[in-house]
Amino acid sequence: MSKQHAVSTTAIIACAVSAFCGSASRTLAQPIDPGVRQVATDGGSPQPLPGLTADELAFFQDGLSRFMTVEVVSGASSNEGNGLGPRFNSNQCSSCHIQPYVGGSSPAVNPLIAVATADGATNTIPWFITSNGPIREARFVRSNGVADGSVHALFVITGRADAGSCDISQPDFLPAGDAVTGQGGNSNVVFRIPTPLYGAGLIEAIPDSAILADMNANASAKTRAGVRGHANSVQGGTVNLSANDGTITRFGWKAQNKSLLMFAGEAYNVEMGISNQLFPQERDETPNCQGGNATPNDTSNFSASPATAVLSDIEAFANFIRLLAPPAPAPATASTQNGEAQFKNIGCSLCHTPTLMTGAAVASGSATVPSVALSNQRVDLYSDLLVHHMGTGLADGITQGSAGPDEFRTAPLWGVGQRVYFLHDGRTSDLVQAIEDHASQGSEANQVIQSFNALSARDQQDLINFLRSL
Repeated sequence: MSKQHAVSTTAIIACAVSAFCGSASRTLAQPIDPGVRQVATDGGSPQPLPGLTADELAFFQDGLSRFMTVEVVSGASSNEGNGLGPRFNSNQCSSCHIQPYVGGSSPAVNPLIAVATADGATNTIPWFITSNGPIREARFVRSNGVADGSVHALFVITGRADAGSCDISQPDFLPAGDAVTGQGGNSNVVFRIPTPLYGAGLIEAIPDSAILADMNANASAKTRAGVRGHANSVQGGTVNLSANDGTITRFGWKAQNKSLLMFAGEAYNVEMGISNQLFPQERDETPNCQGGNATPNDTSNFSASPATAVLSDIEAFANFIRLLAPPAPAPATASTQNGEAQFKNIGCSLCHTPTLMTGAAVASGSATVPSVALSNQRVDLYSDLLVHHMGTGLADGITQGSAGPDEFRTAPLWGVGQRVYFLHDGRTSDLVQAIEDHASQGSEANQVIQSFNALSARDQQDLINFLRSL
């Protein structure tokens, strides 16, 4: 069965059996995802935000260098990190954030195949990690009969030449399902793929008031379309608020992280098993699996020089991400201009807000002199940064804060033209299928997808071309 016919069949069956779909079904002439674009605006290396000071640029470069460091368990030199494991998903930040270059998302060729057995490790490659599939982290819906939701690392350091006598086992992820889509296997295991980090500092610099104003805009149109966005920790039933200070959280698939520093600290501990000043305890405290490293593994370096070296790794990571430029869109064409109009006409922009603005005086490296690169900047992210019900088809069964089992943050669409895998679990590399998967029982996107299916074949294709131009 061809990919186009499979998409059409899926949509027609969904319309036949689901009350949400209505009478409109996909036309026989199907749009085609042209795939990862290659145009002159697509650079081959991570670019800093324009307008950085010399100091900001120095910290950006330092963070980039550390972001690419390959971690080892013990015996690390100054350029080998802080102590991998005992449980980990990969051994460097850039192995997961590498498409189309450092800071991005999951690449077409999966680096975890090599990571699994690096330095003599005896790991078995999980069934959902394959050379032509996405990088995935695994979460358990339940453990020992109670709700879990946390990351269970794919690999352990057992067998590595630098791991001494450590002897711990990988989790059991069986039974297996489809290795590429990640579907159909152990129903207690769900997946997340890496989120792109481009332009994240601009997202961090958007004031709460801008998000709230956008949430309240176009209220009548949102009501008609069934869009009700809120997000993670809900206080007052409106937006995703930090349980600590009540401000809006905005990073992660369920908008569960407040800041880039929190994002970096959590990832360092969860993805590489490296404790730090935000997450100071080891996730696995088996005594002979610590590699002789102090806890937390990553900390400030009081005696170090130059000044950048004083920072902990998580601070350096956050600086790199904060100062990383957003992706540049491809030049507009008649097709993409029509596609943009259709994107707005059918209601995609009710959740995927094209543009927000950063604050007027955003600090970066100075509490008294605002960063020119981060202040009063357009953020063409195509997201409202809220979470929405995405229905039974995308539900992962996990609650984070008050973002429930079928709720996800509106994924920013800038850079989508260069992505290989889509949706939270990377189940498809076909952008058309990713759009169709927004529709299922209980999804806030059902009416929008019905409108997409009712478009002419040309308008559908133009909309896909527009998305691939972002």
